[in-house]
Formats: sequence, C-alpha cells, structure tokens
Amino acid sequence: MADFERVAVLGLGLLGGSVALATKRAGVATRTAGATRNPEVLVEAARRGIVDEVGSFEDAVRDADLVVLATTVAAMPAVVRRVAPYLREGAIFTDVGSVKGVLAESMPALLPPGVRWVGAHPMAGSHERGLAFARAELFDGRPCIVTGDADEAAAERVCEFWSALGSRVLRRDAAVHDLEVAWVSHIPHAVAFAYAAAPPSAPTAAREVAGSGFRDFTRIARSSPELWGDILTANRSALAAPLRAVGDALSRLGKAIEAGDAAKLEAFIDAARENLFLYASSEDDPS
Repeated sequence: MADFERVAVLGLGLLGGSVALATKRAGVATRTAGATRNPEVLVEAARRGIVDEVGSFEDAVRDADLVVLATTVAAMPAVVRRVAPYLREGAIFTDVGSVKGVLAESMPALLPPGVRWVGAHPMAGSHERGLAFARAELFDGRPCIVTGDADEAAAERVCEFWSALGSRVLRRDAAVHDLEVAWVSHIPHAVAFAYAAAPPSAPTAAREVAGSGFRDFTRIARSSPELWGDILTANRSALAAPLRAVGDALSRLGKAIEAGDAAKLEAFIDAARENLFLYASSEDDPS
C-alpha cells in the first residue's frame, strides 16, 4: 500500500525529476503530480512518464498529502506563497534545499494552519542540470538530512519517504546542517570556482597538457551559476569560518613552497591526506 495518496513535486530539474522517478520506483505514492515554470519541461515530463500528471503549481498541490519543493532556495518563499491557499489541511510540505537555516526561519509562517513543514536535503546531485539527467537511483545510498522538530510525526513520515527513495537518512538541527554542509559541500565548490576563475592567467597552451587531475578538480566548477550563487549567498554565515580556515591553509602552503621547504611541504601534505581519511566513506559529489 502506498504511503501517500498524492505526492506533488514542484520543480522538475535534476533533483525534482529524480524525486518523482524514485517515488514511482518505490511505489510510495498512489499518484504523482509535477509542476515547473518551463512548459517544455512539463511536456517532456509527461512524455517520459516521470509523473502521472503535469500542470500548474496550484493544480499539482491540490489534494496532495506530500509536497516536495525542488526549486532554488531563493525561489522557495514565492512558490510557497503561491500554492499556500491550495494546500489541504494535514499536508506535509518538504524541500530539497541545500541551506536549511533560512528556510526554518521563513517556511512555517508561510504555510496555512494544519500544514506542516519538514526540511530535507538529499546529498545527491551533479554538475549536470535539468530533467534530462534525472534518474530514479540518484539517491541510492546517499545521505539525506532531515531537519525540523515542530511536528515529530511529520518528520518521521518524511524520514520514511527518503528512506524508501534509497537515501540514508540523518537528523540534524538546521543550523548544524548548514555548518556541516558548508565544510563538505559548499567550500569544495567555492574553491573549485575560485580555481576555475584563475586559468585565464595561465599560458594559453597550458590547456593542451591538462590531464585527469585538472578534470577531476574542476568538474564541480561546471555546476549551475544560478544554483550555486543562491546556495553560497544563503549560507554565507556558516561559510565564514571554513573560508578563513581554507585561506589560512593556502597561506601556509604558499609560504612553504616559496621557502623551498620540502620537509614542511611533506608534513603539510601528509596531514592533509590524514584529514581526508576522516571522510573516506563520503562520495564525491554531495550538493
């Protein structure tokens, strides 16, 4: 028996499309509905059977007992205001946003009485974007952080939903979530963006000798500017300390290189390798 009668997915990009596909694969919804701003994407979602029905945001949430918001974090409040009058009492509203603090502060007040909000963040994604890259197995074995404790029964249902989609569910306070993902997701992207902005200063012919190390390090720098500009802005408070720490480490590394101190460089690299072992169980591309 399905856990939900109707699941509505608002936003049908990589994550939203994957949520819809994984929901259908798991059989946790009797019916799925999808909505997005781009009419061409709606046509594609219907053609591929990613959802059972497509339509406006308002139509999608009518009678839904679970609504999954899969837009950018910056767009979420406007979408919630738009659909709030059409939400049924008792519905659960959740999201896939990479930043949780700002949503924990704003979301509950935007929802009508009887609708409960539970934040979620599946640590799954890609530098690719769009419905074309959506896949049902995107969340398999990946962490999904669930926040919010105003309604424990609703939080448990959201945890069960993400478990059914294949995720390894973790519970966190919103502020703790933001600090942790700043270190393991947002800072790596920020550093990759900063490095990718530097090659114009390199010799033009350097591109001819770029190998796998360059490709591996810069892959996530090909991520969506709109998405990541939104994420880094929304989580700027939590990013302050990690940015300082990375800046300090780069400064120490630079001084050792300039001094030609091989022993100090070896010790620095060895310590860096040891730090990475702490995250050996993590996968490459959390988002």
